[in-house]
Amino acid sequence: MTAPQGEDRQGMTRQERDRLIAQYAGGYDEVVRALEGFPARDLTAHPIAGKWSAAEIVHHLADSESVSAARLRKLLVEDHAVIQGYDEAAWAVRLRYNERELAPALAAFRAARETTAQILPGLTDADWGREGWHTASGRYSAETWLGIYAVHAHNHAAQIRRLRDALKA
Repeated sequence: MTAPQGEDRQGMTRQERDRLIAQYAGGYDEVVRALEGFPARDLTAHPIAGKWSAAEIVHHLADSESVSAARLRKLLVEDHAVIQGYDEAAWAVRLRYNERELAPALAAFRAARETTAQILPGLTDADWGREGWHTASGRYSAETWLGIYAVHAHNHAAQIRRLRDALKA
């Protein structure tokens, strides 16, 4: 995921950051709840034209969360970090998201979230303001990162629920 063009997330209040940190920490569980009752035979189905399957979403989350964990660490450690964008759709195809088992992807997603969630409460105001450059969207701070990834898993959980609903229709 990339930061929206022109969005400047610096200057969040501590309360806003704390709310987003809590939301981030709950992302894995939200996805697991969305997958509850999803028919295993339909995990690779595309009931909504042009949208990823539930399996593709889970594999995307595993890869995206691994990338996002590295992005935050780069921002916190490197001065003027360069955050590389990537083609998510190409990853889904080239890494055969719809042909792989989900359990390892869920484990990778969970591990990336849990290890990153350990870092967040200890960050200082200066840490949150650390800024780098995203190759696709420009200025990118730790607060930008939090604004994006706090909602990332929740948005994909909602997509999984829409897929399940479309399968019932």
